[in-house]
Amino acid sequence: MEKGRAAVFVGPRHFEMTELPPVPVGPGGIRVRILAGGICGSDLHFWRGEIEPILTGKQGPVILGHEMAGVIDTLAPDISTDSMGRPLKEGDRVVFTYFFPCRRCYNCLRGELNHCPTRFRFRASIEEFPYCNGGFAEYYYLFPGHFVFKVPDELSNEAAAAVNCAAAQVVYGLRQANLQLGDHVVIQGAGGLGINAAAAAKEMGAASVISIDGVPSRLELARQCGADQTIDINEYDTSEARIERVKELTEGRGADVVMEVVGYPQVVPEGIAMTRKGGAFVEIGNIWPGSNVTLDVSKVLWGQVRIIPVTHYDPYILPVTVDMLTRTRDKYPLTRVMSHTFPLERIGEAFEAAEWAGKTEDSAVTRAMVAP
Repeated sequence: MEKGRAAVFVGPRHFEMTELPPVPVGPGGIRVRILAGGICGSDLHFWRGEIEPILTGKQGPVILGHEMAGVIDTLAPDISTDSMGRPLKEGDRVVFTYFFPCRRCYNCLRGELNHCPTRFRFRASIEEFPYCNGGFAEYYYLFPGHFVFKVPDELSNEAAAAVNCAAAQVVYGLRQANLQLGDHVVIQGAGGLGINAAAAAKEMGAASVISIDGVPSRLELARQCGADQTIDINEYDTSEARIERVKELTEGRGADVVMEVVGYPQVVPEGIAMTRKGGAFVEIGNIWPGSNVTLDVSKVLWGQVRIIPVTHYDPYILPVTVDMLTRTRDKYPLTRVMSHTFPLERIGEAFEAAEWAGKTEDSAVTRAMVAP
């Protein structure tokens, strides 16, 4: 087999193209050929130099990218089905959890696979096995014990790529919040996660979905993807004005569920203030160290607000999300979230496009994608 191309991240705003040998597929493993990889907000944080990738083992150059979909290149002889027992063969399109819970630690044994402390073993230096575990490459290796699911023909590569991050993450978060039929939901942020969250909340029975952002193109796409109301932070330019507007739109109570996918800690107190007494505030966006914020905990206490932090998800969320995206593919234009596509060799341009997404009239609406 020929070597596979990869875009190696060597430092802030710096990728180098290289070729890596094929990963040998051992018992229980699968080698996937990547068809599409989206640039997530966390990838942009690495690229800007705001945070450094957490690597297992030796530190060094690494392949980024976790929002991806692909096709089975090589199956181990002992693998014949996906994780739901459906026949699986080389050439099938798949989505998969990009992290790998050990299934043998305290958290895994409690059924908390997304809390496994060693689940990050997928991300390592290219100098260590399996050296191609990132979405910005031609191949990705699924360790034994993986979770993998077939993708129906009706779902595009663009939609499938978003499944294992932007879409699944918010579906899981809304489930953790115990979203009920008839609830009011506020989504802070209308980027890739926020737009998927609007569609998911609507499909899960929300009576109204309110999206908050400051980019007109994003707010328009949010409306097309399930948001009943939008709040433009340029019009409602103070925290107090936005909180009051949410109260107006929720019969004076505040939202049953507020989800933060902006990634700026200063919006957290605002989101909590938008949450009704006894409601749920779902925190997803603030992933980097130093996301400090001052909270009046008495308001949380007397408001009985449940603060729910969400990182990663249970594997069962992937087929649930695939089903939702397939059923609603003609209802919501979610593929527009991936507004620009670049070949792998132009990954630097792809990151520049993602950096300026929605900030100029002719830029991408939300995020860019690379296609090896």
